[in-house]
Amino acid sequence: MIPAQHFPGEGAPPRFRLLSALSYCAPLLVNGVVLPFFPVWLETHSFSDHEIGIILAIPMVVRVLVAPVVAMIADRMKERADVLLWSSALSLLTAIALYWTTSFWPVTIVFALQGATFAPYLPVVESIVISGVRRWGLDYGAMRVWGSIAFIISTLLGGQLISRWGGSMVLIVMVFGFTMTVVMAIFCPRIGPTRRRGQPIDLPAATGRGLREPHLLLLLIGVAIQQSSHAVLNAFSSIYWHQLGFSGAQVGLLWSAGVASEVMVFFLSKRLNRRFNAWTLIRFGCAVSVCRWILFPMNAGFAGFFLLQCFHGFTYAFVHTGVQRRIVATVQETQEASAQGAYFFYVGMAMGLMTVASGYLYAWLGLVSYYVMALVALSGLGLVISAYYLQPQRALSGGKTREAA
Repeated sequence: MIPAQHFPGEGAPPRFRLLSALSYCAPLLVNGVVLPFFPVWLETHSFSDHEIGIILAIPMVVRVLVAPVVAMIADRMKERADVLLWSSALSLLTAIALYWTTSFWPVTIVFALQGATFAPYLPVVESIVISGVRRWGLDYGAMRVWGSIAFIISTLLGGQLISRWGGSMVLIVMVFGFTMTVVMAIFCPRIGPTRRRGQPIDLPAATGRGLREPHLLLLLIGVAIQQSSHAVLNAFSSIYWHQLGFSGAQVGLLWSAGVASEVMVFFLSKRLNRRFNAWTLIRFGCAVSVCRWILFPMNAGFAGFFLLQCFHGFTYAFVHTGVQRRIVATVQETQEASAQGAYFFYVGMAMGLMTVASGYLYAWLGLVSYYVMALVALSGLGLVISAYYLQPQRALSGGKTREAA
């Protein structure tokens, strides 16, 4: 379980849980339509597989360059939530600008700008929520789960709208989602800087090796590689399902099934955290990734793909929950936003590079590219196992053991 650090006489601000949950909802409303359906919008404008891969990948690379820098700035601000307002407002402008871009380079540039402006939003929200978990012992999963629910609603709604009115509806839903991010940037909890509340503002920040721990660095890289194995799924599964004859509503349902499995994991996170340590969750999720991509090219119809999408609760939510626990166990709160930015950087950079590669792989190998993704996930699992054995040793009554938190 994520450890809490309680401070006498201090309680959570009013409506912190509610506002945190809604702060997760806003950006995932956007992701719920962009992730599954923006490739469909691109295909309606006759972009090739190579071009789709490049358009989707460049914002990922831009995001990972911008997010850690803004996260470090947020760690030094009096209110991290202030970052969210300009991030959401500029992102909304880029979504509106897409109405006037239909050729390769204009779309690439505008979508890359959107990647840059929206990059810090979710990591900063994550850092605020994790601070609440540290300070007041709140349940991380109970707040994070509502973002996944928002993703499901957005995906189902987007699928229905696209089935009825076509790919042009993608931009309408995207603009609505970014408008909600502006609203929640205004109402996101303000809890002060990333130091313990009640400390004098001029007290030196705590020092430590948190972000420089070799095992944490290797863990983040291993998880980033494993997460990047989702690249072919993210870029081409909706197109593939449409080619199989699935309707927009069915495609939306398949995407929603994956996120619904996340929801179940987050709802059960307290029980899972009591039963399994973080390393077990991460390793199991990585192993399921290998199986998922091996099975994916075997067309078992809608029911088969629905079941495979439910594996997402393991391949993403198990891994993500475990990584958050390891970050909290290794990094001090004064580095919280920086740690989230670093996590975002590694995952985003790996995903961006793999998405570029996926365009070429899918054009060359077709469904066989999923077997390549299985090898990628396997290599990530290998690094995660290596990270486990790099942990600092602790002297206990029975000898030395590795951290299992």
